[in-house]
Amino acid sequence: MSAKANREIHIFPDAAAIAKRASELFLAEANAAVAARGSFSVALAGGSTPKTLYALLASEPLRSQLPWDKIKIFFGDERHAGPTDADSNYRMANESMLSKVPLKPEQVHRIKGENPDTEKAAQEYEALLREQFKLASGQFPHFDLMLIGMGNEGHMLSLFPGTKALHAGGRLVMHNWVGKLFTDRITCTAPVANNSGLIIFMVAGADKAPALKAVLEGPYEPEQLPSQLANPTHGKLIWLLDTTASAMLSKDIAK
Repeated sequence: MSAKANREIHIFPDAAAIAKRASELFLAEANAAVAARGSFSVALAGGSTPKTLYALLASEPLRSQLPWDKIKIFFGDERHAGPTDADSNYRMANESMLSKVPLKPEQVHRIKGENPDTEKAAQEYEALLREQFKLASGQFPHFDLMLIGMGNEGHMLSLFPGTKALHAGGRLVMHNWVGKLFTDRITCTAPVANNSGLIIFMVAGADKAPALKAVLEGPYEPEQLPSQLANPTHGKLIWLLDTTASAMLSKDIAK
C-alpha cells in the first residue's frame, strides 16, 4: 500500500516559506470548493508552522481574498484541555486566526477537550461530524482540506505509534491514550483524513528528518510510523517540507 501515486513533495528554505505556500494552497482550495459546492470545509492542525499559516490567512492580502462566510472550520485533533488552556489547539487557532476574521460562531466546530471524559468528547465530535456532513451509516465526512503536522517519531493528528486509535474500527473520532506523554487526546481517525480532498503535511525542523525519511522512503509500517496512513482515497497528498526536515531524503524525491 502506497500513497506515492497521488502525493507531491516540495522543499522550502524554512517554516515561513512552508506557511506561505500553504496559504496559497488554502486560498486556491477555498475558492475552488466554494465555486463548486458553495462551501469550504477545513480541518485545522496545531503546531508552530500552522500558527504562522493562520496568521497569514488573517492578514492582508489573504484576509480579503478568502470567502469567510462560506468557510466551515473543524479540527483534526485536540489535547485534553479547555479552549482557553495554553495546550489547546483551538486556543492557538482562535488567537492567531479565528478571532481576527469575519467568522460566525456557528461556522467554527471545535473538539471539546475540556470534557473530563475524553471518550464522551470523542463521541460528541463524531456525532457533530455526522450531523454537519449529513452522514449515513458507514460514510465519512469530506473535508476539502485537512492540515496535518508530523511528530518527530512519525505521528500524525493524535495518532501516535502503537496506540489504539490507529485501528479505527469504523469510528470517525476516538480518544487516544498516549503513554509517552501521559495524556489523553481526541483525534479524527485515518479513514476520515483519507476521505479529504487534499491533505497538506507541514513539516519543519531537523528533529523530524529521521522519521520523515522513514515515512516517505521506508517500508510501510504504520504501527511505527502513523503518518504513513495518510493516503487520500480520492484526493491528493502534498508534503511541504523545510530543508532541515528533508535533509536525509533522496535527492530525487521532491517535485
